[in-house]
Amino acid sequence: MNSNLGNTVEREHKSMALLSVIVPCYNEEENIIPFYEELTKHIGFLEERQIGLEVLYVDDGSRDGTVAKVKELRQRDGRIRLVSFSRNFGKEAAMYAGLSHSRGDYVVLMDVDLQDPPSLLPEMFSYIGQGYDSVATRRVSRKGEPPIRSFFARRFYGLMKRISKTEIMDGARDYRLMTRQMVDAILSMQEYNRFTKGIFGWVGFETKWLEYENIERARGETKWNFWKLFLYSLDGIAAFSTAPLMLASVAGVIFCILAFLMIVFIIVRKLLFGDPVSGWPSLVCIILMTSGVQFFCTGILGQYLAKTYMEVKKRPIYLIKEEI
Repeated sequence: MNSNLGNTVEREHKSMALLSVIVPCYNEEENIIPFYEELTKHIGFLEERQIGLEVLYVDDGSRDGTVAKVKELRQRDGRIRLVSFSRNFGKEAAMYAGLSHSRGDYVVLMDVDLQDPPSLLPEMFSYIGQGYDSVATRRVSRKGEPPIRSFFARRFYGLMKRISKTEIMDGARDYRLMTRQMVDAILSMQEYNRFTKGIFGWVGFETKWLEYENIERARGETKWNFWKLFLYSLDGIAAFSTAPLMLASVAGVIFCILAFLMIVFIIVRKLLFGDPVSGWPSLVCIILMTSGVQFFCTGILGQYLAKTYMEVKKRPIYLIKEEI
């Protein structure tokens, strides 16, 4: 099924509004039911507001019993839905698929590992009632996270503030409640190389930020190691800033100026002192340094060219194996 269907999914017209809870999953068999049980403890306010509920699990090509657990859960509660990919396409694709297939007037993205506390939902809805288009969350601490990961995460957000015009909040989570208008705006951005945290900021809309202490995973292990997070950060930089290209251009100009100055220096030295054969160690160092900068700049250009190549091929963002 093509991912572009998301813009044309027809929502059921009901007398009451509907909340869609989108839950991306990848090998999360042991978290499926605990998440559902925790969620149902905190949705009593929906009845008071006459808001219906659907819980959409998006299986990102899991190899364990995730799909079976969701199907088991659906036997107990008809509000459960499932979209299962043909293979692992990544969390960004899973979130996009969830937004595409959601039917709700309000949509919330949540992680199944319970790092996004369902207890915040009533407060989040209260701000939507005050006129906000989105209620987002951010962690004010990184308790339980490896120090090196926390250090580089803060450096990444600090760098993005300097090189990008898009607001990306430090410690921001994907846990966010949105109105249908904002969801449709996000779905209109059909780029293949997705960085949702940046897309949230790019589309704008009135957003209220809620802060909470970091919560560790309830069960299982995270699928995000340091290397994957590093590559994800590069995707974010390439998607929402052209500063690296500017850096490559500036480096080229600087080395052209240095080369010109060195030519002048060599000519002057030749005229004044002759041309003794010396200085080959420094020459080798200069060549190596210059070559390193050239390869670095070529790598930057290659990253943007690769992203452009993936975009112009127009491949679907995801493929669905099963939907119930």
